Amino acid sequence: MPRGEAHRVRAFSLHPGVIHTELSRSIPEDELRALLSSPRIAGTMLKTVEQGAATSVWCATSPQLESMGGVYCEDVDIAEPVNADFAGTYGVRPWAIDPALAEQLWKKSEAWTGVSFEG
Repeated sequence: MPRGEAHRVRAFSLHPGVIHTELSRSIPEDELRALLSSPRIAGTMLKTVEQGAATSVWCATSPQLESMGGVYCEDVDIAEPVNADFAGTYGVRPWAIDPALAEQLWKKSEAWTGVSFEG
């Protein structure tokens, strides 16, 4: 039985996209301009807050993910695995779906919260 299943808990990782929100208000204008022109972000369409929230809502409600957990999602779908050196702005890099790193995160999360989801 997958971790958390007995408690009806599922975990997903996701990237909401590049969203222009008030979170950037404390970034100096020249730094924000440099960030938005960086190769990883330049040419990427900025999302609205609603568009950015869509993947989170989808992960929580989609029948497609009903019996799943531990997947990485973006743009209201399960992300496509890509190589670590992939230059595109989409896809999930190997370290984000590494089982050993996931296990470490579960252990730390359980230690921090005092809640165990074993069997």
